[in-house]
Amino acid sequence: MDFTPTHDQAAAAGLAARIFGDLSTPERLAAAGTGTDPELWKALGSAGLPGAVEETGLLGLVLMLEEQGRTTAQVPFAASCVYGLLAVAGHGTSEQRDRLLPGLRDGTEVATGAFPAQAGVRVDGAEEGEAREAGAGGGAGRLTGVVPWVPWLRDASWVLVATADRGLWRVRTADAGCDAVELSAPWSAGRLVLDGAPAERLGGAGAYDDVLAMARTAFAGLQAGVCAGSLARAVEYTNEREQFGRPLAAKQGVQLRAADAYMDTEAIRVTAYEAAWRRDEEPPYAGHALTAAWWASEAGRRVVHAGQHLHGGMGADLEHPVHRHFLWGRQLDAYLGCGGELLAELGDLIAGGDGSGAEGAGMTWARK
Repeated sequence: MDFTPTHDQAAAAGLAARIFGDLSTPERLAAAGTGTDPELWKALGSAGLPGAVEETGLLGLVLMLEEQGRTTAQVPFAASCVYGLLAVAGHGTSEQRDRLLPGLRDGTEVATGAFPAQAGVRVDGAEEGEAREAGAGGGAGRLTGVVPWVPWLRDASWVLVATADRGLWRVRTADAGCDAVELSAPWSAGRLVLDGAPAERLGGAGAYDDVLAMARTAFAGLQAGVCAGSLARAVEYTNEREQFGRPLAAKQGVQLRAADAYMDTEAIRVTAYEAAWRRDEEPPYAGHALTAAWWASEAGRRVVHAGQHLHGGMGADLEHPVHRHFLWGRQLDAYLGCGGELLAELGDLIAGGDGSGAEGAGMTWARK
């Protein structure tokens, strides 16, 4: 395997780094509150970065999301690209792709996802098996149920809803109820209420598993960036802050804590790269996505705690930029499954004997 970015992937990541670095400053983030930064989102769309994901693949998206995570930029980039652009491009009918992709490419349409599958969300008027068969390939239905929170729902044009039978249905937010919900991270979240909401089926068998694995991989890439940003701030602070005439960074305990955080960040990054690369190359990758998500959860939590701890008393300041990394890291820690849940799912996958055993579940990396 070769994770070296292609020319297009490297160019997209470099452009994303410049845009996020220029427009996602601590001052602008403070002014944005908990909502999306519309100027930043418009700049990303004008630069063609959402649409570039079709060419750069999931690995290209992971590279760009790393850059977003470094600055904790408040835009629905991951959600719209995974639940919208990549989901439609990979599982939509030709008619759906022609109709939905243009707006997602230029950012004029924003998609998000109600994931993982919700036990209380059902297709009205049909048994689960009948709904799955009848709805495949762009069929219509009506959904009923409640999803307690959906990231970026307040900014989305439509939401990809995963029902109890693991079907994927596209629902316009205008046809559903949306009550504002505040999370630890400022993700413009909302409570989705479906009461016979008209819906359009997206994809057939296997679409849910693929989109969930893509989402776990993409958000692991975002977590890698959040952790890298937190660690960079901690390194800068401990080199500048002096105690008894010496920088804090000269103390062995500080160095060891930062070194552990660095190794954890690299583990998140390399497992996210591998999962994304495998998805783009089309071998089995469900286990690799779970491995990346597990590292993002377990190691990500350790890193953002370390970043805040290394700031000492400043880390307790809710207005300090490092606190944003802490909030994002904790939100990503539990999104799409916390560490224990992911590990149990990975164990079931390995034990399943379906061709996605130890080799397919990313255990080759773990043994190196």
